[in-house]
Amino acid sequence: MKSILSIIALAAGVAGLSSCSDFLDQESPSDLRDANTWTSSYYTGLRVNKVYGGLAQDRTYAQDIPIKWGLNSDCELVDGLGETAYASTYRGVGNYNVTPGFANLSGSWNAMYGIIEDANLNIEGIRNSGMLTAGGSLQKDMERYLGECLTLRAMIYFDMLRYFGDIPLKLEPSKADLSNVYIQKTDRDEIMDVLMADLEEATNLLPWADEVTNYTTEHCTKGYAHALLAQMAMTRAGWVIREASKPGYETASYSDPVYPTQRPDAATRKALYEKALKHLTIVINNPTHKLNPSFENEWYLINQLSLDKAYHENLFEIPMGLSVTGELGYTVGVRLNGVTTTYGYGNSTGVLKLTAPLLYSYDPADSRRDITISNMQISKNKDFESITEEQMLENAPFNMYVGKWDPRKMSSEWLSQNLTATAKHTTGINVVKMRYSQVLLYYAEVLNELAGSPDANYPGDAGITARQALSEVHCRAFADADKAAAKAYVDAIPNDKDAFFNAIVDENAWELAGEGVRKFDLIRWNLLVEKILEFKETYLNQLQNGVYQEEVYYNYTDAAHTKLDMSSVTYYGLPEGKTAEDYHASIKSFGASDPSSGKDKNVDTNLPSISSGLVGTDGNDVPVKNRYLMPIASTTISASNGVLHNSYGYPD
Repeated sequence: MKSILSIIALAAGVAGLSSCSDFLDQESPSDLRDANTWTSSYYTGLRVNKVYGGLAQDRTYAQDIPIKWGLNSDCELVDGLGETAYASTYRGVGNYNVTPGFANLSGSWNAMYGIIEDANLNIEGIRNSGMLTAGGSLQKDMERYLGECLTLRAMIYFDMLRYFGDIPLKLEPSKADLSNVYIQKTDRDEIMDVLMADLEEATNLLPWADEVTNYTTEHCTKGYAHALLAQMAMTRAGWVIREASKPGYETASYSDPVYPTQRPDAATRKALYEKALKHLTIVINNPTHKLNPSFENEWYLINQLSLDKAYHENLFEIPMGLSVTGELGYTVGVRLNGVTTTYGYGNSTGVLKLTAPLLYSYDPADSRRDITISNMQISKNKDFESITEEQMLENAPFNMYVGKWDPRKMSSEWLSQNLTATAKHTTGINVVKMRYSQVLLYYAEVLNELAGSPDANYPGDAGITARQALSEVHCRAFADADKAAAKAYVDAIPNDKDAFFNAIVDENAWELAGEGVRKFDLIRWNLLVEKILEFKETYLNQLQNGVYQEEVYYNYTDAAHTKLDMSSVTYYGLPEGKTAEDYHASIKSFGASDPSSGKDKNVDTNLPSISSGLVGTDGNDVPVKNRYLMPIASTTISASNGVLHNSYGYPD
């Protein structure tokens, strides 16, 4: 009988991998479940590599989790918007209209529990191995392997519960008689408490990045275990929709009568924030992880498949493999529209789009704006197919691409392969699970909460204030000539806990948009519904108040007019002393009139349907208030021997 925890048997040997790591390029004995496996450091290492290999599946981290699970937020939208005809697709997921019949829900569920099963086998095998207490370098190896598996298992469960809510918690390998397989859901608070204890242990077992030879940020590092624990503590302290009311918990004002949105009491939240502060402080006070001074270089290195050895800004990158796996830069990123002579085979980056209100929220001098938001595509010239050119998008307020993954920045090896490709060509770009900028923003948030203001200290902090931590992230994004003005913005934030929290919410979008992070932070803040409605209102106000230009002008950087100068785009109107003749070209923009619509301005007719399953088309018509969680797949429920059922108004 099929189990709810179907094991995904990954092929251990994958040839021809081009990657910074060897996690997928391995040979293994025919059966790595044998108890003798964990009496050998070599074979144990292969078993741990198999866990990492599971992260490279489409239904886990190669595609779904980093790209699709984080949709929709207030600035990140799934393509296709909210049509109910798409309820059995990722468009339904992004617009909170998905049905339990969507097959990829079970695909992710099975793949994730398959990785958990592999981790459970390793954890049990290592704990029972005499090598764990043998002393010397072999014991260190086994301790590190144990720490990696504990951290990876915690990461998987954490991502699943943020997506599905309460899920079965299984911490031991499956038994032959399946007596421990068909298990009921566990309350997510209990799951996180268990996982945080595991991560506490892991922080004592793992090395810092590059502290051990060849132990790079493509492994779970000590820094990542600390940061993940802090992230989990903050989530545990936050708001969440629940299957039933919990005594002693606070209920939000916007809450469903059957499935309440709640958070723990004040004393519990304080303890959890203190836990988060402790672990964030450890990361900040250790010299391993820093901000790369250049936001642009940070993303150039990621596109180049090059690990940052100088700053280690990325605490953990899930390793992918060029031409083997990895959808970043293909399913999301700068659009390569069709086959071109310059870049080769096109990509399909339409799944995740960014919005006009996000673009206009940035300071014009903020370098993150044009790196994050790609209001252009790369395509063939309409008259001369041999010419590849960068083209501005015409009036696409909800359809701009994510620029962080960019074929123009990818490696020469990727380009040489893509030029001869005749089908989908995966990029091998690693999935970044935690950046140091997130650590600083989390630190600023918890310290502001505990100290009561952005400028006060708190016992156990890292010796910097919340304002100083935020300033590091914000000012990094500006050129030297603009840093004083950037610092002035941070300094002008009122010395008030709530005002500073609002600034953190803004910075979260500017720094992390497109990375699959914001939605889950908005959820724990109980701001997801509010911010989506605010985004829609902002769009309409900016449209009607003339903030958006009807036509934008721009220049090229080359004489052939194939490379755009994005810094020249007149998003805010023609600068003083400039005329249209000073620019090479123009295009209709977000404020352009559309006579066919019968409106003075081009109000996108899809606006009401964006995220309609969560916020409704008029703010009220939703089946369950605050239902951002996804249903368990019908096939998973039918295979569960009757122990699993859907909640939140979803059918089984």
